Amino acid sequence: MEEFQTPLQPIILLDLAILSLLIATAFAMMRVRRLFAVVMLSGIFSFLAALFFVSLDAVDVAFTEAAVGAGISTVLMLSGMLLTARREKPAVPGYRNVAMVVCLVTGAALFYATIDMPAFGDPNAPANAYIGQQFVERTPQDVEIPNIVTAILASYRGFDTLGEVLVVFAAGVGVIMLLGAGSLRGGRKVKDERPEDDSNEGREF
Repeated sequence: MEEFQTPLQPIILLDLAILSLLIATAFAMMRVRRLFAVVMLSGIFSFLAALFFVSLDAVDVAFTEAAVGAGISTVLMLSGMLLTARREKPAVPGYRNVAMVVCLVTGAALFYATIDMPAFGDPNAPANAYIGQQFVERTPQDVEIPNIVTAILASYRGFDTLGEVLVVFAAGVGVIMLLGAGSLRGGRKVKDERPEDDSNEGREF
């Protein structure tokens, strides 16, 4: 097989910029302690991930990430914040180092796994040379749908897509039931550990 080389194109620079923003957003989520800020940053992270999928021509995955990650998940987490405190509890110092080691080991393993990945757009890659080519050739005869992505999701992967929809639906129903149970009990009162504003203390009215 001929060696495939990916030329440096503007889209690659855009991908690097989006990846840099994803990393910066992830570090910001780890630093902040206000839950509202964490939820907003998670929505931004999902939106940036959707943009990255669009740049990779995975529009179907980008649509799912934008709808579920940046949309539904953000709404559900904001609703869940009504039943809890507004700030994260102080982290236990003993577990912080363990979590950092786990993240570093996992990240190193993921980077190591990318070494054997084929170049982006390589026509000799297994996904493009074998099963992908079969989908391109057989979809018009098997499914008779012009859009190959739609045919794969709705026909070849129909049961898998149905399972994903059921998982999202079950998660939404579970959160709604939890919020409804909390409202029936009058809401769970959680002590807010933020320091009180004593700027008006001592004033006479």
